[in-house]
Amino acid sequence: MSVVNEVEVLSESACLSLLRSVDVGRLAIAINNVPDIFPINFVMDGETVVFRTAEGTKLAGALLGVAVAFEVDGYDGDAGVAWSVVVKGDAVEIEKMYELFDAADLPLFPWHVGSKHRFVRICPSETTGRRFLVDSTPRPLL
Repeated sequence: MSVVNEVEVLSESACLSLLRSVDVGRLAIAINNVPDIFPINFVMDGETVVFRTAEGTKLAGALLGVAVAFEVDGYDGDAGVAWSVVVKGDAVEIEKMYELFDAADLPLFPWHVGSKHRFVRICPSETTGRRFLVDSTPRPLL
């Protein structure tokens, strides 16, 4: 843990703990150099992020062989503290039979009523996070 300009840079273990504390994040992908971002519900499986999806832009963009980014954040209004964690890495579809059985047993339930039978795992190459006090002092718009 280190603090830079009143921003606490989080350790990887602190980042993983925060990832496990929420169940919704944002998946960032790029297709043909056009960025897109999708809210997804997810679970942590060890140190990897797992989510369910259907065929479409999100699945295609995640599996193009280009790294993805995944972000979660939170805010404790009582303490006036906000945090953010970013995972960067490769996304791979879970396809092997026993891995699919294991993924199906994860506590992961799509919110959307459509069929979400494809499982994707984000394998992190980098996990970073920060935590900071929120300054609620009104400031002029200059």
